[in-house]
Amino acid sequence: MPGRLAARAAAQVARPRFYRPGKLGPVATLAIRGAAVLLLIGIALGGHWLDRDGLRDNSGGPIGFLDIVYFTVITVTTVGYGDIVPVSPSARMFDTFVVTPIRIFVFLIFLGSAYSFMLRQGWERWRMGLIRRELKGHVLVCGYGRSGSAAVAELLERGHAPDGIVVIDERADRLRQAEELGIATVEGDATHNHVLSIARVETAQSVIVTPGRDDTAVLIVLSVRRLSPQAGVAVAIGEIENEDLARDAGASTIVNPVSFGGQLLAQCTNGPHVADYVADLVTRGGSVELRERPVRPEEVGRGVRELVGTHILRLYRGDRAFGVWDREAERLQPGDMVIELIQRAS
Repeated sequence: MPGRLAARAAAQVARPRFYRPGKLGPVATLAIRGAAVLLLIGIALGGHWLDRDGLRDNSGGPIGFLDIVYFTVITVTTVGYGDIVPVSPSARMFDTFVVTPIRIFVFLIFLGSAYSFMLRQGWERWRMGLIRRELKGHVLVCGYGRSGSAAVAELLERGHAPDGIVVIDERADRLRQAEELGIATVEGDATHNHVLSIARVETAQSVIVTPGRDDTAVLIVLSVRRLSPQAGVAVAIGEIENEDLARDAGASTIVNPVSFGGQLLAQCTNGPHVADYVADLVTRGGSVELRERPVRPEEVGRGVRELVGTHILRLYRGDRAFGVWDREAERLQPGDMVIELIQRAS
């Protein structure tokens, strides 16, 4: 299932999609529905007026225009009071095959308007509030352009649940693509604290920042760090000289597609299989991946090279990183974090 979701996400990124947002607001929509109701009532009114000789007033008086208006409105909105009734076959057929469907359409318009402007908004507000209160440990993606959508597709491919991902973007068409994958979305500017708070950044496990501009990315990282000091923040930076700014802003991981591509190309000079292995490691179709985990209790006090069945590549103790050849890796301590190489789940 995650594979199909990721394939759909990748297809949406690759395939151009024509979209033009609607320009009608709630007032205009309500006015159109009101005009439709008046048009339907007008059709019924015209038919009754043309066939007014087929109607009878039980009070014995003649049928005038005001009587037609009264009878039409009462018949369309209710089943009538019986004071004016159709007596001719044509009048009865008109009420059966024209007025009755009009009554149903008018009822559906009123019901749809009530649902759209009152019930649905209230229901969605309650449902979204419930989801937000329970949202924690999620991945927050700020920017759903090429990089952001590719990151979401990779998360889904790796088995991450869609309901554990929240996307922030200012473009409604991008958010609609994310919603089709079952992902919660927030429409707004991720540089604003209140937008990040709506997405519950304070309870997020990780934040991926991919707005498409370096200055915006750095500002988002600053805002995220202020609201969520504990979350891991990965940011995409386009210019090498801006990497230090992102690092000073509090980014945990900085990804520069240009420099990374250059490094991958440079690895080809050490042999074609080196670059092939790196590509296998970072792409979703590869057979291996990296995993970060804390040191297990049974591993404390032992050296990295002594552990059988694990492929640990790096040790993190506090803010410092050590290779497996360093002296610190000869004795693992509680609280250490390790990066190990594992086989990717099929």
